Amino acid sequence: MTAYLDLLMFAALVLAILSGFPVAFSIAGVAVLFAYLGWAVGAMDISLLGAFGQRVFGLISNQVLIAIPLFVLMGALLEKSRIAEELLDTMGRAFGQLRGGLGISVVLVGALLAASTGIVGATVVAMGMIALPTMLRSGYDPRVASGIVCTAGTLGQIIPPSTLLIILADVMSNAYQQAQYEQGKFAVEALSVGQFFAAALVPGLVLVSLYLAYVLARGVLRPLDMPPADSSLPRPTRSEVLGAIVPPVLLIFAVLGSILGGLATPTEAAAVGATGALMMAGARLGRYRAVIAVAAAALILLAVAAGLFPVRLQRGDLGAGSYLAGALYIALAVLGVVGVLAALSNVLRERVVHDAVTSTMTMTAMIFATILAAGMFSLVFIGLGGEERVAHWLENLPGGATGALLVTMLIVFFMGFFLDFVEISVIVLPLVTPTLILLGHDPIWLGIILAINLQTSFLTPPFGFSLFYLRGAAPAEVTTGHIYRGVLPFIALQAIGVAVVWFWPALATWLPNAMF
Repeated sequence: MTAYLDLLMFAALVLAILSGFPVAFSIAGVAVLFAYLGWAVGAMDISLLGAFGQRVFGLISNQVLIAIPLFVLMGALLEKSRIAEELLDTMGRAFGQLRGGLGISVVLVGALLAASTGIVGATVVAMGMIALPTMLRSGYDPRVASGIVCTAGTLGQIIPPSTLLIILADVMSNAYQQAQYEQGKFAVEALSVGQFFAAALVPGLVLVSLYLAYVLARGVLRPLDMPPADSSLPRPTRSEVLGAIVPPVLLIFAVLGSILGGLATPTEAAAVGATGALMMAGARLGRYRAVIAVAAAALILLAVAAGLFPVRLQRGDLGAGSYLAGALYIALAVLGVVGVLAALSNVLRERVVHDAVTSTMTMTAMIFATILAAGMFSLVFIGLGGEERVAHWLENLPGGATGALLVTMLIVFFMGFFLDFVEISVIVLPLVTPTLILLGHDPIWLGIILAINLQTSFLTPPFGFSLFYLRGAAPAEVTTGHIYRGVLPFIALQAIGVAVVWFWPALATWLPNAMF
């Protein structure tokens, strides 16, 4: 029995999580219990737990993961200030007269919100409360409408900036370094979040295209499932469309452009995104709108000018032009600060920032507590010999590297029925990805197909998070059965998306190779 403690430990973890006990405490509790059980029966050296302090310090000082609360804050500000609602309403009126038009608008808005917020729960709830009742009033089949809303909301996990991609970048970089050490390389290469953001862009757009093709095809083949919306709704004017779309698009370009262009680290870009979201929320609330608009223009001009013509005022050999440029940059920065303060006064007065900060703290605490507990779990699992068992098992599967990856993808898919993406990412993936990389798989391509697989975990019954989010926000006439049946075609589309990236790896590797 002692030889199988590692397997028993994993089974105990699944049971503890399914019991409904808080996830982080379940993971840590199982780890501590099996650490002392292994020590008592002589299967584990308990001094291995001394490395836990180093793991805690490594997590706290990890510059990559600092971006998570900032990106979460960015999304929370956009959601609490109802910018997402305005975008949904405008796009719904723009496409509503087409057969399947409301479905198209929900997918497109989901993609835009994914690139500007990255928060699945907020997006699904917003669309469930705004778009779903409109689709039902227009005569949409409840299953189709539920499936579209659930799936469009999960795009925040694959389209950058995404919390999943940040965690995956950290996991895959560590696995890649570990694989290089095992190959005898000591001048190891690391992988960056920017590379994973670049790698996920094209596959994310492929998934959006698959969703749109399905909605259009179903609208043609089964027109009664997705009739046109009420024609009495006024079509939005050009200024309304631009006013709803341009601010989120500018925010996306500011965040992703600064990362992919090499101007900022993900953490710095996350700070830019949070500031931009604050200014967008403040401008929408009415007061000081002109001041905020001028300040936003000043900050954009400052970023572009400082990138093209940097000035270092501490140097002693500067000419008059450099001093003039420096004075201009200072003036633009002051204007920006004034706009930020004006936006902050608006969101404080409306208590938008209070709700946004509360939800940011809650989500960030959950993610970091799970990562910390997973660090304890993986230490004990390694101490009980689990890592060697997993590596030996993967290396001896029939089919070689392809067989090992196929089995891993199936395991991750089925785990997604019961576990959250954070738990799978920080518990399971560190155990299997070093071996998969050693077997010859490209780490960036591997990370992206795993990301699409993990995104699917939000849709798989019975515990898909998107299903629960929509169940809480949906009207009474939409049943749990409608939601479960509605997502089934989209789970198949996710599988097709994985297959497309599997057979055409350049979709995930071309852009990061070209940019980095």
